[in-house]
Amino acid sequence: MREARNRCRTIRAGRRGVALPIALAIVTAAACAPEGLSLPPAHRVSAPLLPAAQPRRPLPPIPADLRPDERATVELFERTSPSVVYITTLARRTDWFGRPMGGEVPQGTGTGFVWDGDGHVITNAHVVGGADSVEVVMADQTTYEGELVGLSFSHDLAVLRIDVPAAALQPIVVGDSNGLRVGQSVYAIGNPFGLSATLTTGIVSALERRIEGLDGTPIEDVIQTDAAINTGNSGGPLLDSSGRVIGVNTQIASPSGASAGVGFAVPVSTVSRVVPQIIETGAYIPPRLGIRMDGRGYLSRFVLGRLRTAGVLVVGVERGGGAADAGLRGTELSRNGRQVTQVGDVIQAIDGELVSSQGELRAVLDRYQPGDDVTVTILRDGDVRDVVVTLS
Repeated sequence: MREARNRCRTIRAGRRGVALPIALAIVTAAACAPEGLSLPPAHRVSAPLLPAAQPRRPLPPIPADLRPDERATVELFERTSPSVVYITTLARRTDWFGRPMGGEVPQGTGTGFVWDGDGHVITNAHVVGGADSVEVVMADQTTYEGELVGLSFSHDLAVLRIDVPAAALQPIVVGDSNGLRVGQSVYAIGNPFGLSATLTTGIVSALERRIEGLDGTPIEDVIQTDAAINTGNSGGPLLDSSGRVIGVNTQIASPSGASAGVGFAVPVSTVSRVVPQIIETGAYIPPRLGIRMDGRGYLSRFVLGRLRTAGVLVVGVERGGGAADAGLRGTELSRNGRQVTQVGDVIQAIDGELVSSQGELRAVLDRYQPGDDVTVTILRDGDVRDVVVTLS
């Protein structure tokens, strides 16, 4: 996935049903320089402004004359920052021909936070994907080797594990992103530009945004904030005013690669659904209809163009899956593969919500659990019909 991290991408972000084209910089991915834009290398480590990990002096008492809102912010930071970690990814040294030279060199930096007492740490998939090894620096400046448990490129989430006594861990308090309102105060703690334990503040600027995961799958219900998020903040927590995590900072929209007041965080409702499965199985497997889709899209574009319709073409049906049990029909080709002898069903909606692409279908199904029944609206031989499919 190093290639996926290193390329510049234009990502569509918008309120559900409304796509707003914006140039997005993945805040800790290495950026290239498109014409007309000056994008600095993002989380690549070159000459850090200051060492990331330095012993901290004991904090003096909070001044008694602070305003109540200032005191609340100070207390929030001091209470939650021990849950936030500094992540450094390392790459093996190689020569020009790719041959190992021994040793490792810093590759990039990012942020994470302690999830539970078992040493699991949450960060972004684009922070650690492709790294040869990972170092995790705790708030007390102790450094541990991070073991990659698993990741989900569809949600830009990764889980690490560090071997630390439970007494030395302070898991973050998990909040609720479903009840958020635009205008709420939010706080981001991270390591921008290698400067550890940095706090920025802002508000919830918008809700229900949609951005792309690393594999192109839409991430839904994303939180937009104007809290400053810069290179190195990726994977850090977005907190509410009670210090509870409500999202994982992941991307920014910016023509320069630096914060322009438009940042995005994966909602904790998604994190709470994806992370436990990664911890248990090492991967996130989304619910499935039991169909095969057109990976490259050539067949789908041809068939849907001829039918003058939109949706997702069913290329094949998996034996024993929910789609097969419900009677969905796949597409059949001639022996030479040049002619369509049977047009498969075209999926147009799931439980009444329209889907016009494979990415949208995956995003909608991701809200369900295996074993759930969904009503699938299909187009077959010119007729629209509904069938009930059990997800696997």
